[in-house]
Amino acid sequence: MSVPFRTPADVDAAIEPVRGHLKRGGLLAYPTETVYGLGSRVHSADVARLATLKGRRPGKPFLLIVSGRDMALRYGLAFTPAAATLADAYWPGPLTLVLAGGEGRLPDMLRGPEGGIAVRWTGHRGMARLVQALDEPLTSTSANRPGGPTAPGVAAIEADFTTAVSDGTLLVLDGDVLGNVPPSTVVDCTGPLPRLVREGAIPRADLRL
Repeated sequence: MSVPFRTPADVDAAIEPVRGHLKRGGLLAYPTETVYGLGSRVHSADVARLATLKGRRPGKPFLLIVSGRDMALRYGLAFTPAAATLADAYWPGPLTLVLAGGEGRLPDMLRGPEGGIAVRWTGHRGMARLVQALDEPLTSTSANRPGGPTAPGVAAIEADFTTAVSDGTLLVLDGDVLGNVPPSTVVDCTGPLPRLVREGAIPRADLRL
């Protein structure tokens, strides 16, 4: 099933159906400022269902989508001075920061090998509005099978995840076809100095790392 998610009115109309779907343990496919993502609530059982749907290997975590720095702080994530500077410069937008903290508030399965949790304040206005209305983060991973191309729109998502869409496990937010945009740039801010993990939509030169 897909739900229109292109205009502010579409986004407002989608909030309650999405809320109910997620409360039942459902999963979500949605547009971002880069690529389509798959996500869930930040509950261990929901994250495990997302990993099964994605075919994600154990030990490779998902990132979090938030509606602002306050939400990240509320879940116990810690901003070093470097992380705060980067967030001031590039949030909301396609920059993912790996942050320490979150113990007891976020599932450990979201932690990467460095011990941090990856988080992004999305620059997609519809998703930022949705996450703000839900008042909790959503997990995020690219909407594709491991090793496959990222889905540019709903048709590709429905082709890759036919069973989950048809049985109601996966609700797709139709934000139209996205352009060929690289994924978010990822910077590890768990240590005293930031470290580039993945160069993406924001070039390394712009970050001055």
